[in-house]
Amino acid sequence: MTYVHFAALLAALSLAVPAAAATIARAAPPSQGSVPAVAANKAAEAKPAEARPAETGSKSAEVKSADEKGVDGKPVTVKPVTAKPGEAKPADPMGKKTGKPTAQGPAAAAATIAPPPAPEPEKPLTRDEALKRANAFFNASPVMTADFVQIGGDGKRSEGKLHVQRAGRVRFEYAQPATMEVVADGAQVAVRDRKLNTQDLYFITQTPLKFLMKDKIDLEKDVIVEDVKIDDSGVTIAIEDKATFGGTSHVRLIFDPKTFKLKQWQVKDPQGYETLISIFNIDQAKVPDPTLFKINK
Repeated sequence: MTYVHFAALLAALSLAVPAAAATIARAAPPSQGSVPAVAANKAAEAKPAEARPAETGSKSAEVKSADEKGVDGKPVTVKPVTAKPGEAKPADPMGKKTGKPTAQGPAAAAATIAPPPAPEPEKPLTRDEALKRANAFFNASPVMTADFVQIGGDGKRSEGKLHVQRAGRVRFEYAQPATMEVVADGAQVAVRDRKLNTQDLYFITQTPLKFLMKDKIDLEKDVIVEDVKIDDSGVTIAIEDKATFGGTSHVRLIFDPKTFKLKQWQVKDPQGYETLISIFNIDQAKVPDPTLFKINK
């Protein structure tokens, strides 16, 4: 087995799964004013005067002094009655309100409407919550397909298609010009070179991130969580796996801060070489063809 195959294995298997109106003041009813009687002349000379009923009403009394004349032909002047202090004044015949009008209309109504309360700021993500959401992503579905791009320790770029079906079945299909292919059938992992027509077999327990092949994943129990870093660019969970082939591997899982989907992972193998893999177009509903995980021995 060459080291190239081993490095490729570590890189490829670094992931196995992925809200009423104003009151009108009423004045006292107007007093009924009486019209003064015309002075009587001599009883013997005057004819019996026709009595006129006093005119009263709710409004101020009207007296036509011009039509009334004394016996001697001189007009009789009727003086208006002056209201004394303390007496009730007659009500306004137009029915006007005595108080000042209150503010009305859209402007006044808007002034009485309180603005909505400001939304509470989003609470920062804690370490425990980040691990819980990472577990939720991996355990959301037993299947996953995605496109991937891999950058090796030597800077070489390759890409392809990833197929996963738990427990333990994984296939990395590298697009040309790459000739490598990695397949896991649940028990073993085969690293193939299509150009050289070779195949190397390994036990799943010897591969990095083997714990992701379990039916139910719990990062706190399955591996050593070294650090959890949270910022605007992503949520990074650094873990350590001491049981990989050749020694201890260090892995960084990088999640999208909004959707918390896995978008990248980086593996540092026991020799210190780093491989970065980015995944996109993740589909956790499509069931892969079972024949994709078959290993021909």
